[in-house]
Amino acid sequence: MGALIDRLSWELAFLLAVTLGLAPFLPEPHIWQKLQMLAAGTLSRPLDIFDFTMHGLPWLLLVTKAARALFRQNSASGG
Repeated sequence: MGALIDRLSWELAFLLAVTLGLAPFLPEPHIWQKLQMLAAGTLSRPLDIFDFTMHGLPWLLLVTKAARALFRQNSASGG
């Protein structure tokens, strides 16, 4: 799975996060709305959990790709 994430281009990962991760843009992005619900403890309906998952996965993918790149960079430099 890690190799697949490594092969994914940065452009595509960023595009997925900005489009699917933030859609719909108005009145506010779903991911922001779901994060607020999570913080308030009201993220309980199955549809809301599904929404949170679908809009959060592109961001998780982008963060995972960045973490793997940083880890490889630190390993290569001996740090």
